[in-house]
Amino acid sequence: MHPFDVETLTAGRWRNGGGATREITSWPVGDEGFVWRASVADIDRDGPFSAFPGVDRTLTLLAGDGVRLISPGAFDRLLDRAGEPFAFSGDLALSAELPGGACRVLNLMVRRGSRTARVGRVTGPVVPTAGHAGVLYVLSGQWQAVADGPVMAAGQGVWWDGDDDAPGRAVAPLSPGAAALWADVAPVR
Repeated sequence: MHPFDVETLTAGRWRNGGGATREITSWPVGDEGFVWRASVADIDRDGPFSAFPGVDRTLTLLAGDGVRLISPGAFDRLLDRAGEPFAFSGDLALSAELPGGACRVLNLMVRRGSRTARVGRVTGPVVPTAGHAGVLYVLSGQWQAVADGPVMAAGQGVWWDGDDDAPGRAVAPLSPGAAALWADVAPVR
């Protein structure tokens, strides 16, 4: 498992200036044609999102008053509850409005036909499935990856790829009220 702390990840500004992205991982590493990618985005102002043809996306609010995602003819959805994922096609023309100011989101993208993704809020131990990749992002409380691993707090987490030795190694909460986002990335069979 690979630990991360969002605050130490390099932030890259969006081309349209509307936000910044901190990449957790992109697999395969260093490949422009990723199979799956996880990042945290700080959205600073209203504006368009980049299209990602052939990619399925899941966006989950982490902090802020929310973001309204609009794709004409497809959906108009306000994400205003932290930890609630919303999945959509990266092919769609999409814009965002920030009714309460800047916000932070977890962005998970998978190449359609190669991987599927499921993101959910968890409060108990997570055990990665053999052959699956994924990310665990701490929302609150303290968590630990394996019994001797470092203790993680909000904004920290771990990621793993399907080839890692993560299966059978639990990531567990250590404090009452602990919550995290678990993104399970499964190969299409």
